[in-house]
Amino acid sequence: MATLAPRVVFVTRETELELLLARHATLEQARFYLKTRGQDLAELEARHASFGNVIAAARSAVPTDWRQTLVRRADLDRFTFAAEDIVVAVGQDGLIPNVAKYLSGQPVVGINPAPDRYDGVLVRHQVKQLPGLLEQVVKRDVSIEARTMVEGVLDTGEKLCALNELFVGHRSHQSARYFITNGEAEEEQSSSGIIVATGTGATGWARSIMEAINHPIKIRPDERALAFFVREPFPSVSTGTSMRWGTLADRALQITSHMNDGGVIFADGIEQDFLTFDWGKSLSVRPSTTPLNFVV
Repeated sequence: MATLAPRVVFVTRETELELLLARHATLEQARFYLKTRGQDLAELEARHASFGNVIAAARSAVPTDWRQTLVRRADLDRFTFAAEDIVVAVGQDGLIPNVAKYLSGQPVVGINPAPDRYDGVLVRHQVKQLPGLLEQVVKRDVSIEARTMVEGVLDTGEKLCALNELFVGHRSHQSARYFITNGEAEEEQSSSGIIVATGTGATGWARSIMEAINHPIKIRPDERALAFFVREPFPSVSTGTSMRWGTLADRALQITSHMNDGGVIFADGIEQDFLTFDWGKSLSVRPSTTPLNFVV
């Protein structure tokens, strides 16, 4: 039986110019809007054109007998990835976490379209390297880093995964009420929410929290462990603050919602893609059994 040719799935997000046009309909209206604020559209047009050139070069790097397709970040929740796909994320570092939760072990290559503007912590490669990388991935002659992901499972069976972190709290970031259990420790709490981060996420949102509380927790990106942080816990006659942070490895963090409405769980900062977490629902958070296979 003949095997299918490899499929390369390019993942992108809208450029700044495309987002502006979505609001103002035409280039001239967008130009007028920026001009009234002392800004120039020319720079955004140049960035848009440069990004288009990178995408064109990336797509031309795919062998002619392979398959390929392109999916925007906004459409990821409606796209079905196949087991044999090679995922190529072209954009900012944040695009890797955006796509990670929709995968089940497919290799991911990050392409930095603007090294002068993006740090390239996760999008480490330039587009000129892509032809060789694709061949190496197919031949399995490439270094793969299995990055731990965090997984939250509700007692309803609903699940959400993240490469950086899960947020558990109120959708408006106001006070969230819940009961938290970590091994023998347990507590009723009221806070601005809980962040459960991976080693990858320790360089992002979790890093700012660790610096604010002056309590660093070091976890390697490939280490099967997590760190949790309670944001601004509030002490009262019925709520405590003794469980402010901790690590998770061989056990899950258990959280039961005591919020009548507005409780949510979202992944990697994407608030629009969430699970409801209203009163009585229980959440179990642990390292996921499926890592992100990151091409380094």
